[in-house]
Amino acid sequence: MSKSNLIIRVLIGGAVLAPLLVCAGETKWQPKRLADGQPDIQGFYRPQYQGTYSLTNPRNGQDGEPGEDGKVPEKDANGKFVPKVKRPSRIVDPADGQVPYQPWARAKQQYLYFNFENPVKEEFIDPQARCLPGGVSRGQWWHESEIRQYPGYVLFLFDGAHRIVYLDGRPPIDDNIKLWMSDSRGRWEGNTLIVDVRNSNSKHRLSNEGDFASDQVHIVERYTFIDANTYRYEAVYTDPSVYTQSWKVSSLHKRTHGDEPDWEAWEYGCIEGEKNSSNAFLGE
Repeated sequence: MSKSNLIIRVLIGGAVLAPLLVCAGETKWQPKRLADGQPDIQGFYRPQYQGTYSLTNPRNGQDGEPGEDGKVPEKDANGKFVPKVKRPSRIVDPADGQVPYQPWARAKQQYLYFNFENPVKEEFIDPQARCLPGGVSRGQWWHESEIRQYPGYVLFLFDGAHRIVYLDGRPPIDDNIKLWMSDSRGRWEGNTLIVDVRNSNSKHRLSNEGDFASDQVHIVERYTFIDANTYRYEAVYTDPSVYTQSWKVSSLHKRTHGDEPDWEAWEYGCIEGEKNSSNAFLGE
């Protein structure tokens, strides 16, 4: 082989391997270890796109709020506010970014969605609006969350609900027991926390758009810590009674308050049915 051909092959090989090395670099961060061997990932984190309105168009802010130009968003033919900013779907599989509902389930989701702003029946009321827990994944996107670690488990603290991920190999609870925040069993593989989630009562919703699962849903979460300040959250939903296939959501989360060692999270002061909580607190 000539010297010139060798150089060309080396250059081509380097170009091919470079993206692989970058991806592999995401898992080469060497965190501090706790006494039980867990990577130390404690702290506060906020999702890249905060808010629980939509799985397919995650965004900050509320519907109907004026944009930076001071204009209120327009409504579509169904009376729904047109999203202020179109962002990539949180759903990365399937490729169309949509929840793969069975026909009856899609009809139910649409039924709940189009009656969300006019809850004349109890079934139209989002349980989260009644101060009830939002479930495993929804908590990841609502507000920032805190992660704490103790020997044998990881604790996730949200504004309105908390959950424990057990790492000690204890047996799962009975199938007949259903919980708002499910039952979680986890394990570490390098810098990735893998969590098996079962026993959801599925009384919550996955978004304000009426997305839902049944109480037979099985979720597998992956928290991959890329560096000291960043993790990628992924969750695969499997529920043959509702969906035509499994589907996966993904979101990036960044550390907050890293320079504020005494920072504490505030409890979300939810008041069921109250449209103006500031007046309630003032006694008006």
